[in-house]
Amino acid sequence: MIRTFLTAAALAVAAALPVSADPLAKDVFGTTPGPTGGAPAAIGFYSKGCVSGAVELPETGPTWQAMRLSRNRNWGHPELVGFLIGLSQAARQAGWPGLYIGDMSQPRGGPMMTGHASHQLGLDADIWMLPPQSLSLTPAQREKISSQSVVNKAGTGPSALWSTAHMQIIRAAARDPRVERIFVDPVAKVEMCRMERGNRAWLNKVRPINAHDYHFHVRLSCPPGSACRVQDPPPPGDGCEEAAEWIRNRIDPSRVKPVPPDPNYRHPRSYRLSEMPRQCQAVATAR
Repeated sequence: MIRTFLTAAALAVAAALPVSADPLAKDVFGTTPGPTGGAPAAIGFYSKGCVSGAVELPETGPTWQAMRLSRNRNWGHPELVGFLIGLSQAARQAGWPGLYIGDMSQPRGGPMMTGHASHQLGLDADIWMLPPQSLSLTPAQREKISSQSVVNKAGTGPSALWSTAHMQIIRAAARDPRVERIFVDPVAKVEMCRMERGNRAWLNKVRPINAHDYHFHVRLSCPPGSACRVQDPPPPGDGCEEAAEWIRNRIDPSRVKPVPPDPNYRHPRSYRLSEMPRQCQAVATAR
């Protein structure tokens, strides 16, 4: 029902929109203050999509706080909000009082005016590596406080701030069947590979990536009732050797063979509204 309505509405939007007035999608999604109504649905792909019927993660809860409230990015599919609340409760078992939650999605997902290429479906969230010192921060304090890096300045080993609790929280997230992937710095991945003495299957979901030493990025799979493009599964195995290779390449960059840039790549911030999935055009302009 929701897909039929959104497709019809999108066709009407596209037909009425002159080329000269075709705005950048980021400007439309990035300035829409609230969500659509109706049943929740993630639409499109993580880096080119949207979310209908999103809900807001409350700014403060007994085991979490949403950070950087001025960005209005504490929205997501209800599955994501429920997952984050549950993970914040699990953080207590690791000895933390809860979690600081960074960027999720905008009220209707879509491309953002700054920052992320993904986070468009309401299924991605950044979780700070900083153990909360207080869960009663004011909005102003949440704009000023920064997370911590769990990687040393050379980028080759853990910092003094890395702890067993980090691994316990990331492992709890990876073991949740709703989780598709977790992105984290390769140093953190290698440390977890070293520390794990039991079932290593969860490590397959933990993928190495740069610029994820201050937070880890959780991505959920497409929920029922949604219209997502499914991501290819990670390669088989625990992925530990791949992460170790990233670190060896940091130590000796000459080992890395240059890869020519993709001439067809475009950052999601460059997409026009008419280039987004048709259903997302309707989500963006729904009243």
